[in-house]
Amino acid sequence: MSQLAACYACEQEKMIETLPPRERVAVDDAWRVAHAMDTALAGWLVLLPRRHVVAVAELTGVEAAGLGVWQVRLSQALHAVTGCAKTYVIAFGEAEGFSHLHFHVVPRMAQLAEGLRGPGVFGLLGRAAEEQVSAAEMNQFAVVLRHHLPGGSDRPSGSCDDDSAVR
Repeated sequence: MSQLAACYACEQEKMIETLPPRERVAVDDAWRVAHAMDTALAGWLVLLPRRHVVAVAELTGVEAAGLGVWQVRLSQALHAVTGCAKTYVIAFGEAEGFSHLHFHVVPRMAQLAEGLRGPGVFGLLGRAAEEQVSAAEMNQFAVVLRHHLPGGSDRPSGSCDDDSAVR
């Protein structure tokens, strides 16, 4: 099996037009935002380049410029929707099938337990099914968050240099 065939992000990209809101929170020409799966935290987002990239050093200038813009936009939108104290932005990309470069953008709530702060926040992933945010809740969160991003909809619009670039 090729690296691309084994890549979850690339498989999702092939279905971009039919993805549910949780897998397509926002999209521009270079980046896609999805809600993380298997998490107990509503609003845990994943920012992914739309082409197969495994390391930050592989980003083009346009992708690199968009990365910073997206991280700030998502942090601002998460703060508006969740009231989080801050956001964590994390990238490892080491799990089997998930080596595609991706950035976790995680709302850190003020009341988050000390043991779940910093790298401990990954304790909120892989929880038992009854603790996880449901697909319906992720879809609803995605729709609400989208309205707090520039452009505020799922329609195509400008480039990452344009504040209305979210679709």
